[in-house]
Amino acid sequence: MATASAPLKARAKVRAFALGLPGAGEEFPWEEDAVIKVNKKIFVFLGSEGNTETPGISVKLKDEEAHGHALAVPGAAPTGYGLGRSGWVSIPLTGGDVPVELLCDWVEESYRTIAPKKLVAQLDAG
Repeated sequence: MATASAPLKARAKVRAFALGLPGAGEEFPWEEDAVIKVNKKIFVFLGSEGNTETPGISVKLKDEEAHGHALAVPGAAPTGYGLGRSGWVSIPLTGGDVPVELLCDWVEESYRTIAPKKLVAQLDAG
């Protein structure tokens, strides 16, 4: 059971971090699958809270270095449904290879890509 709880704890920390960003809110557009939005636009896909088999997150990374680093995570891949062409990367949480702090950095980068400039300025000021 300990192996299943680590990815869920990582997901919970990423969720809490994302919801702490200015103007962020959680929605469930596909039943149990959660997304975090800012200004009605998704900046992180969290999937289902109870998903213990394939937990992961998807973020939009425009910075080439961050994008490449994220894709280097074992099991990571461009996000499906054509989102990968726009810089979206799906990162599994099962390997435990990625520190939560790095996941949160990627979530913040995704937020900065999606959020209006005034909210990014508010983040920088805080």
